[in-house]
Amino acid sequence: MRGVVFDGKRTQVVDDLEIREPGPGEVLVAVAAAGLCHSDLSVVDGTIPFPQPVVLGHEGAGVVEAVGAGVTHVAPGDHVALSTLANCGACAECDRGRPTMCRKAIGMPGQPFARGGRPLYQFASNSAFAERTLVKAVQAVKIPEDIPLTSAALIGCAVLTGVGAVLNRARVDRGDSVVVLGAGGVGLNVLQGARLAGALTIVAVDANPAKEAAARQFGATHFIDAAQVPDTSAAVREILPTGADHVFECVGSTKLIRQAVDLLDRHGQAVLLGMPGAKAEASFVPANLFLDKSILGCRYGASRPQRDIALYAELYRQGRLLLDELVTATYPVEDFAKAVDDAEQGRVARGVLTFG
Repeated sequence: MRGVVFDGKRTQVVDDLEIREPGPGEVLVAVAAAGLCHSDLSVVDGTIPFPQPVVLGHEGAGVVEAVGAGVTHVAPGDHVALSTLANCGACAECDRGRPTMCRKAIGMPGQPFARGGRPLYQFASNSAFAERTLVKAVQAVKIPEDIPLTSAALIGCAVLTGVGAVLNRARVDRGDSVVVLGAGGVGLNVLQGARLAGALTIVAVDANPAKEAAARQFGATHFIDAAQVPDTSAAVREILPTGADHVFECVGSTKLIRQAVDLLDRHGQAVLLGMPGAKAEASFVPANLFLDKSILGCRYGASRPQRDIALYAELYRQGRLLLDELVTATYPVEDFAKAVDDAEQGRVARGVLTFG
C-alpha cells in the first residue's frame, strides 16, 4: 500500500508498505484523507525529534476496515475521525478527564508498519499518510457519514488543537478580547473557537496579507499585517489599549512568545500552541506577570477526543463550525512534495492528501 515515509534523510511516497492485522483493542482504518500539518514537517526538519524510519501523518479520517477483539463502539464500514491521543483510559489522569496528560499517550511509538521486512515507526500513534493505519480503539471516533472525509480529517488535529485551546484550556468567556499570532491552520481554529465562545474583539496577526480574508471569515474582527506595520504590538495596542485577555501564539517563535506575554492585560493569559525547537528558550520580564497574568502550555487543545470530535462534528452540521473552508486544496498522495511546497509558501490554510 501507499504511504509517506521519512527515513531520516529524505521523505518519499512509497507503494510497498505493509501493516499488520488489528489486535485486541485496535482498529484498522482505510484512510480517505489526511491534512498536512506543520508538525509533520517538523519531524522532517528535526524540530520534533522522532525515531526513523517513520510513516508520517497524524490528522486523518477514513472508514473502519476491521476491528480487534473487545472493540464495540465502531464497526467495519463506520466513518471515523482519528485522534492522535492513544491514552490508556485507566490511569489517574484519564479518570480525571485529562487524557492529554496520560503518560502512556506520550512517547513509546509503536511499529505496526513494515517495508521489505523492516519495521517502521508510527508518528503520533496515527500515521495518517498511509492507505491504512492501525490505531487504538480510543483514537477512532465515529462521525456522521454526511461529513466529507476531506473536511472531517482536520478535526483530529487543527480543530481539536485550536478550538480546544480556546474552550478547554483558556476558557475564553463572552465579551473577552483575543489576539491570535499566526493565522495558519491552528490559528484559524483559534479564531473560530473565540467566535464560538463569544469573544468581543478578536485580532489576527500574520505576516501574510493573503490570510486576511480567511481570518475574518473564521472570526477575526481585526487583522494586522505584520509585514507592513513597523510595530505589531503597537498596532494591537491601538485596538486594545490596555492589552488582551487572551493571546494565543500559534507559530512556535520565541520572539512571538515574548510578544504574547507583553500584550496581556491584567489577569491575561498567554497560551502557547506553536512548537519551537526542542531546546529553544524564550525570555520575558517576570514583573510583567505580577498582575495575575499567566503563561499556559497547551497539549492538543486539552481535548477529550471522544467527546470533542463528536461535538465539533455536530457544530459543523449546524453550520456553526467551519471545516470545508479550511481545505484550500486537495492532493493525491503522490503529489506530497507539491503539498509541502504550497504549505511552506503559505498558499494554503490546509492542504489535504487523499487516497482515491
